[in-house]
Amino acid sequence: MYFWNRQTVLDYYNMIAQSPVDIVYLGETVCAKRRELRGEDWLDLAAILEDAGKEVVLSTLSLIEAESDLAQVKRVCQNGRYRIEANDMAAINLQKPGTSFVVGPHINTYNSSMLAQMSDLGASRWVMPLELDDKSLTAMQQQRPENMETEVFVFGRLPLAFSARCYTARAHNISKDDCGFCCREYEQGLLLSTREQQSFLVLNGIQVQSARTYCLIDQLPRLEQLGVDILRLSPQLQGMTEIIDLVDQVRHHRLEPALAAESLNDHMPTGPCDGYWYGDPGMDIRGMDIQEKRL
Repeated sequence: MYFWNRQTVLDYYNMIAQSPVDIVYLGETVCAKRRELRGEDWLDLAAILEDAGKEVVLSTLSLIEAESDLAQVKRVCQNGRYRIEANDMAAINLQKPGTSFVVGPHINTYNSSMLAQMSDLGASRWVMPLELDDKSLTAMQQQRPENMETEVFVFGRLPLAFSARCYTARAHNISKDDCGFCCREYEQGLLLSTREQQSFLVLNGIQVQSARTYCLIDQLPRLEQLGVDILRLSPQLQGMTEIIDLVDQVRHHRLEPALAAESLNDHMPTGPCDGYWYGDPGMDIRGMDIQEKRL
């Protein structure tokens, strides 16, 4: 989700190629102006990851603002080789009818009727919207269409909202058109704190994220019970190898979730949150007895 330089991106995915990760989502999902890597570069990375035994999915933009953005999404949808993750309904409409795709977390799949409609359009996997809770997922799993996989976001800063305005540029008192790619200065986004110096949000260009890291690792047994097929981890530069290893150990029942959660706390700069899962405010902490960190 962040604007990393070209070499950082290449190094990151070379590391992922050697990791126990099964599925990799590639591509720009936040801002169409970020073009450190071209379409051909993403496809080259996809081939490397595929050779390493990974399933590759190409993700589309979450906010389409111009004809050029639409053209970019169209190129991804018509790549002819890899399944896409649609983060806007336009991406679904740009696919050939019946083509298999993934329903991304930014499409409002809030009930079983919408899930059935996505299945009719060709969806073979859906990513649960980030604000849904245990109760909602339970109901939707009971009526999930046949041959539809379920994926749940279990670790990372939550992408909460998108806007035509660039928040990072505004923080620098410059316009979006002349942003100078100032978001490149913030490899993990720009932290926004309250006047009481409590971490609140993270600004990432046109995207707003949670400051706290959403963590459901203690809920992995529950997700398994609900028949969840895939666990989503959001990339970050620091400690990703350790994060992947901890989640991998829990999913294979080699490590207790509580112990993994304690270790993961070292990789959450401003502490955890899990409120959405319990139907509470998203920034709340219920399942993990860990105090918020401050920067």
